[in-house]
Amino acid sequence: MLGLLLLQVLASCLWLGHSEVVTPFASCPQFFYSETPPNNALNPKNPAWICQRFRNSYHYATLYDRDRRIPVYSAYKYQPGDGKEPPEWWMVEPQLIDKNVNLKEMKRESDLIDQHHFTLEEIEESQAVLEDYEGQKDLDFGHLNPSDHMENQDSKMATFTLTNVVPQDSSLNKGQWNIYQSKTMPQHTKDCTTTYVITGAVPGNINIAKGRVNKPSHIWSAACCVVGTEPTGAWGAIAENDKNELETITLGELEDKLSNLYGGKVTLFEKACPRE
Repeated sequence: MLGLLLLQVLASCLWLGHSEVVTPFASCPQFFYSETPPNNALNPKNPAWICQRFRNSYHYATLYDRDRRIPVYSAYKYQPGDGKEPPEWWMVEPQLIDKNVNLKEMKRESDLIDQHHFTLEEIEESQAVLEDYEGQKDLDFGHLNPSDHMENQDSKMATFTLTNVVPQDSSLNKGQWNIYQSKTMPQHTKDCTTTYVITGAVPGNINIAKGRVNKPSHIWSAACCVVGTEPTGAWGAIAENDKNELETITLGELEDKLSNLYGGKVTLFEKACPRE
């Protein structure tokens, strides 16, 4: 009887352990077409899946690399609005400091230090801080999800978090990448009901800020255009992060290039998005 009881307890514990598995982006799957994130080929060794929350709303999703202190990608719906550009009110992610902290939204470093009694050292252990980007020659804050692609003031402000930027070559950021974001995207999306975008960065061999933050070797972006409920088109773009050149390609070609760079088969969107 005692043996049977122990077996029942063990079985119950195993079931409970299985039920505790947490799905990445469980709180914000709406930012991915068919609620399907990219496959695991992009996952870093020490990942954080962030539903980017600001002023009580989720605005986009980010896979973050804690070790390299850069985002792997940010996923969002392309919904450009007419609101003015928000001030550069840079924020960080409290949940990266301590997953048990009861702060579910991005905050400014000063607020975390003054109001919530974190130290700068505690913040910078898990993520980039503003000081990492100051004084960097020929490098910009490279937004993966740019504020111009968001629809209102709150969603635009939510892009100003250091978990959404990488060190990006200044000439590229102000040149061909800006042209792609501000001119090519509106042209490609004019007939789309909804456009799902995933923009990412390939880790490079150079680190800045005394080795704390990785400078990506490439910046890339992919989009899937949905008309009604059906995906009708898709495309990609990729650029080396040390020159002002950009290549616009098919989604399939982008996935192939990323597969070579990451050393594993990369799938960015659910299979219904056209690869050709």
